[in-house]
Amino acid sequence: MRRYSSLLLALAAVVSTSSAAIAQPSTTRTPLAAPVELRGQTGGSQSSVCGNINPSAAQLVQVTESFAALDFEVQSEGNYTLLIKGPGGFEECVFAHNYDGGVIKSPGLLNQGEYQVFVGDRDGKSHPYTLSIRQ
Repeated sequence: MRRYSSLLLALAAVVSTSSAAIAQPSTTRTPLAAPVELRGQTGGSQSSVCGNINPSAAQLVQVTESFAALDFEVQSEGNYTLLIKGPGGFEECVFAHNYDGGVIKSPGLLNQGEYQVFVGDRDGKSHPYTLSIRQ
């Protein structure tokens, strides 16, 4: 009969709990019944054309219509960015600028498909952000 120490069992419980606690992005489907708003941290460990981003998207948007007019808005501090990736190699990167009050606004007409939304940081720093999506 094998015996396991309580330390080993506790370590196994922590590892299984922490791997299950990795947040998966939620999926929003169009048409939107109401604006979507979420909060998170800018930046991440993955380098991209749009600064440092998290390896997983902050939000997934499933466009179910042929075309959907969506407005994305991000408010934060620092050198933050908005990166949207979609079907057919679609990729849009928007930087915060001083002349727009530091708020990123990206209106767009999107084709049907799934889009990944990332909030990055060009300096590799992390700041709280608010992301709003409206239709």
